[in-house]
Amino acid sequence: MTVLDLAQARADLEAQLTDTVRISRTAGQPVLDPVTGEPGQTPTTVVYEGPGALLSTHGQIVLGQVLGTDWLSEGSSWYRLVTPVSAPIALRGDLVEVVTETGGLADRTWLADEVTEASTVEICRSTMLTERVTTASSAI
Repeated sequence: MTVLDLAQARADLEAQLTDTVRISRTAGQPVLDPVTGEPGQTPTTVVYEGPGALLSTHGQIVLGQVLGTDWLSEGSSWYRLVTPVSAPIALRGDLVEVVTETGGLADRTWLADEVTEASTVEICRSTMLTERVTTASSAI
């Protein structure tokens, strides 16, 4: 019987969290622009900024191959946020951004689909995400 060293498994996974990610939470209502009547930006507060990884489904498969174990196999979300166990739990609707520029992730925002997954035995925090589309493509 093989015994899993949880501390080593966490360290191995956290070594792969090379991006800096930011999780923000809504902190009030948007203020209406007095001229246009349109709502302005919704105020937010940062609840976490630190190591993490934003993975597509393909990235989740690759990470499993690198680690030799698939910690992220369940779930149907196209994107997943992985953060250390020490990070706070993301709530549904929290905004997620990658602060460091890596591979086309700049200027994109994701929404937490659900509250961060929890488990008795935790290797990492894992949150399913949906990309937030803020502009529509031009009609052709």
